Amino acid sequence: MRFEWEPTLAGLIMTLTQSLAASDTHSTTDGPLRSKGLTYPFAEAPAAGQLHWVAEDVAWLRLPLPFSLDHINVWILRNETGLVIVDTGLNTGLTRSLWTEVLSEHFAGVAVEGVIATHLHPDHLGLAGWLCESHDCPLWMSRTEYLTARMLLGQTGASVPESHVAFYQAAGWSEAQLSAWRQGYGQFSRGVAPLPDQYCRLQDGQGLTIGQETWTVITGGGHSPEHVCLYRSADGLLIGGDQVLPHISSNVSLWPTEPEADPLGEWLDSLTRLPERVADTALVLPSHGLPYVGLKARSEALIRGHHRRLARIWSAIETPARATDTFEAVFRRAIRDGELSLATGEVLAHLQYLVKQGLALACRDGSGVSWWSRVPGAEFVPPGDLSGPEESRDDPSH
Repeated sequence: MRFEWEPTLAGLIMTLTQSLAASDTHSTTDGPLRSKGLTYPFAEAPAAGQLHWVAEDVAWLRLPLPFSLDHINVWILRNETGLVIVDTGLNTGLTRSLWTEVLSEHFAGVAVEGVIATHLHPDHLGLAGWLCESHDCPLWMSRTEYLTARMLLGQTGASVPESHVAFYQAAGWSEAQLSAWRQGYGQFSRGVAPLPDQYCRLQDGQGLTIGQETWTVITGGGHSPEHVCLYRSADGLLIGGDQVLPHISSNVSLWPTEPEADPLGEWLDSLTRLPERVADTALVLPSHGLPYVGLKARSEALIRGHHRRLARIWSAIETPARATDTFEAVFRRAIRDGELSLATGEVLAHLQYLVKQGLALACRDGSGVSWWSRVPGAEFVPPGDLSGPEESRDDPSH
């Protein structure tokens, strides 16, 4: 099965083209694997549709995705009266069947009391509405994520906004690329079942009581508008969603719905604040890859990776350049057609960050194309040492 997503939503879908196969399963005879400052307590992930209990009341379920990144981790929180599901997988017949089998085989007679979506991307939100309807339970999300998802669902069948066309034209897209993008517009609903008309709001700092345990809501921006992490300090568990993945960095993009936003600034701020609120001994439960310990080291590595990328973009705009002209310098390879929106959004997020820092500017020519350049006399000075291993991606689609 293959989904052709509308390109303006491509950055709202976590990772579509890179596999973690090489780094997702670890084995060691000397205890937990330790790599790049992280410790992995579990040698392997559960097979698709199988459960692994990471705590007495927290089950790990892996669901398949029809992409090169072929899975998502979702979490089932069991309590005295029922269970709460955190993230749902994509809206496909296979995923529905797996949920039906898991709930009937492992939780027969147990009530599903709620569904939590960490954010709006279809691999996380796809079956939230179906599960809520099937089990007559509420959906819990942050407000911005819920309302943005409703907006995107409302684009189904709508005409393409000319302001969005102008956004990609300014980035340097050709007429052929713009035409292909128009044809794929408004397909968010292909991966997301209809949402409930009501939801329960999750807010930063809120204590969410599930059974006898309290989880603290921690929100962050950049990858999505108001992404939710859940932290249980009593035993040091962090359901991290896509905020701090162990092997890859989530896509951070600027999109035409909010062209003056600063998603990279939000992302870097979120990565800085999260380790200040969560113990470094916490077990991070990510949406992709294996659970790990080492939140501070991982957050610092992600920050370094983006500053490396900023440095490459800074070099690329020594003379005026379109956003698309920076692809080779930033990604160090050719960008395929299916990656165009993600690559453009990622580059624009970094260029916009330089603008917000007073280091770059954009001038639009008579044909509607923006040319980016350095502010005269400005100097890009990265914070700290950027040496160390590179991220396992110079790919726009994560």
